[in-house]
Amino acid sequence: MNKFIAVLVVILLFGGGYFLGQKSGNDTVAVIDLSERTGAEFKSSGMESKSSASTVEADTSAGQIIVVNDGESIQEAIKQAQPGDTVRVMPGTYKETVYIDKDNITLSGVVVQDKWPVLEGEGLRNDAILYSGNGVIVENFWITHYKGNGVMGQAGNNYIIRNNVVVDTGVYGIFPQLGKNGLIEHNVLSGIEDAAIYVGMCDNVDVRHNEVFDSVAGIEIENTRHAIVEYNYVHDNTGGILAFITPGLPIKTSEDIIIRNNFVVNNNTPNFGAPGSIVAGIPRGTGILVMAADDVVIENNIITGNESVGIVFTDFSLAKAANDPDSEPNPNRAVILDNIMYNNGTNPHPLVRAALLANMITDIPQIIDTVGMNDGCILSPERYSTAGLEKYKRCDVTTTANVTTYTLAEPVPPRSMDEIDLGKTVYYGVCAGCHSYSARMIGPPTLVLQALYKDNPQGIVDYITSPTKKRDDYPEMPPQNYLSEEKRIAAAEFMLKIKK
Repeated sequence: MNKFIAVLVVILLFGGGYFLGQKSGNDTVAVIDLSERTGAEFKSSGMESKSSASTVEADTSAGQIIVVNDGESIQEAIKQAQPGDTVRVMPGTYKETVYIDKDNITLSGVVVQDKWPVLEGEGLRNDAILYSGNGVIVENFWITHYKGNGVMGQAGNNYIIRNNVVVDTGVYGIFPQLGKNGLIEHNVLSGIEDAAIYVGMCDNVDVRHNEVFDSVAGIEIENTRHAIVEYNYVHDNTGGILAFITPGLPIKTSEDIIIRNNFVVNNNTPNFGAPGSIVAGIPRGTGILVMAADDVVIENNIITGNESVGIVFTDFSLAKAANDPDSEPNPNRAVILDNIMYNNGTNPHPLVRAALLANMITDIPQIIDTVGMNDGCILSPERYSTAGLEKYKRCDVTTTANVTTYTLAEPVPPRSMDEIDLGKTVYYGVCAGCHSYSARMIGPPTLVLQALYKDNPQGIVDYITSPTKKRDDYPEMPPQNYLSEEKRIAAAEFMLKIKK
């Protein structure tokens, strides 16, 4: 899809909801603003309501507006900003990495007559926007050609990431990690070699009204608790929507995830993930994949044209992931409510076909459970062709419609250093996105680095400050010199002492 078509899609998705902002001078400009949330209004049939609307917001009521014009530095404006301020970025091209380490900062692009503020990585820079502050809002940017991440959160709570276009940013498009109380909505992402939207080790997150395509994984909810994935258009990826436990990460569970009201269509793109990474094992043509995650509800999705399988539940083996003795490897308590499914499984990936033939299954089903859960349920089993669901009961509930959000009514406080020390925070919030303890991800496992560096944390600091490519089978590591020396040494010391 070229930029003109993508902008048209964005306008159609975002249409309705503008506010007037002021350019430097007296010119009036229109800024996309979709702070209004859409909540389900249907009557519940058995599910307890968690909340009434998406409520995560930052405290920017008393702040000042700092305007950045084309040719100026966004990062310099962030340095000037105080908690509660809005940094408003005018259309233009900005070749930089932006790091937000303050609380309650709104970074807001201004779109004028189809002209965006563009963050341009030129294939040289690793990250477009990094934030570790709490109450951060990132909205209205066109982000392209970065090697690592479009927007990455590093242990920041109460975040909102909305109304952005992220194209060809390398590893992850939108990647909040170790954050609580977040909203990701109305973004368009494509061309990502791992996950377009990757929610890692988070709690209480809504992922809504996004379009993701031409990526390996469309939307991935990994080692995350209490998440809703709804109203998304997920198409032409290798795998559409994933609910994962990745073994070897500090957070050991992934549970209470609702996947509903999404279009999951034609996810048949050949897998171009980094060789050996977990996502590199996702079979082309997968609609929804649940690997080891518990209490996943799949409801009211339109799932069609996925050539391998519509929905699959599996343990760690399908993605060839390493085991973790502290993570239960099987999915549990799956809930399959009514979905529209057709034209899936027409040309299965050899991995899927082999697994089915090993179990003497020749007709490709719409839904597959490779572990044969005995505690799952399906509302209308007669609607679908299935394999491995023989022990599923008929569900007592018929809808989750009254569960309108998993975001929290009140902002949660920043993480306390009394609860989690600096090295652990940086390791969880930054390093663990690419390094699990024992499993291969984008970077080598932590235990390999422990063997390499042993009692030399300064060696890690020196390398991550100015890395050079050492391994042909891994992508080049981006420099971490935006982190303070204190954070780098604390993370290195923690990495060398962690046991699993």
